[in-house]
Amino acid sequence: MVVQQYRDGGGARAARALAVAGVIAVTAGCVGGGADSGAGDGSGQRSVAAGRPLDALGQAADVLVEAGGAETRTSMETAAGGTRVTIRGQGTYDFRTQMGRLKVVLPQDAAGADDHRPITELLAPGALYMKNRGAGVPDDKWVRIDTTTLKDGNLLTGGVTDPMAAAELLRGADDVTYAGTSELAGVTVHHYRGVADLGRAARAASPQSRGALSAAAKGFSKDAVPFDAYLDEEGRLRKVRHRFTFSADSRAPEVSVVSTLLLYGFGLPVTVKLPDEDAIYTGEIRQG
Repeated sequence: MVVQQYRDGGGARAARALAVAGVIAVTAGCVGGGADSGAGDGSGQRSVAAGRPLDALGQAADVLVEAGGAETRTSMETAAGGTRVTIRGQGTYDFRTQMGRLKVVLPQDAAGADDHRPITELLAPGALYMKNRGAGVPDDKWVRIDTTTLKDGNLLTGGVTDPMAAAELLRGADDVTYAGTSELAGVTVHHYRGVADLGRAARAASPQSRGALSAAAKGFSKDAVPFDAYLDEEGRLRKVRHRFTFSADSRAPEVSVVSTLLLYGFGLPVTVKLPDEDAIYTGEIRQG
């Protein structure tokens, strides 16, 4: 395996509560060779290698925009008191419009019920829409959250890290190690390990992502976000795992959350229709 180093400049109950803290608490408050200019093989596609990993990672979000739509699977794992709880999601996302639709499944009885309905989430620049989330919300209504006002910038709140935000975080990469190639779902990928700086990523992000990432840079207890990223031969992000650290307040212990994003089926047409204003719930949301 090739290794190269680069630098630039409480128990089950507690675990469940932490794992869905963003989904519940926020809604309750709603009242390598890098990527070069061409592949050199006549295809017009980019290629990835070990020589310039900071370039490859820094351009990963731009490459996804060119790819357009994709299918995605997500997982978010929280550990507390020796218990691990995982929230899973699946859906589609369009990197050109930065909009997506996902079904998010909470852990069994995480919300006090043995059979909790999946949450439907619509992702859009600066906004998160959720359906089937929050006691007392009618079945035909959506909850809307302004992600630029969230302390985590919606990196954790919905139980899913916004795919574009996950890619844009790599713009803040530093201390990157190239860990060689491997195979992921039959595709050869280049594996990079490093640490992303939230503040740097926010400054380099696209205008649509900048507000949410800037909020996260201010809200997290640590700016450093360790990651593992896997890019295919065309520079497309196939998998990324981030390790976030946060604390609810200065007295609370720090909590680690591991968020994993898988991308495949590139080029898929994705259409997301946001709810009309009369479909947005404006009443009080109860936890439970």
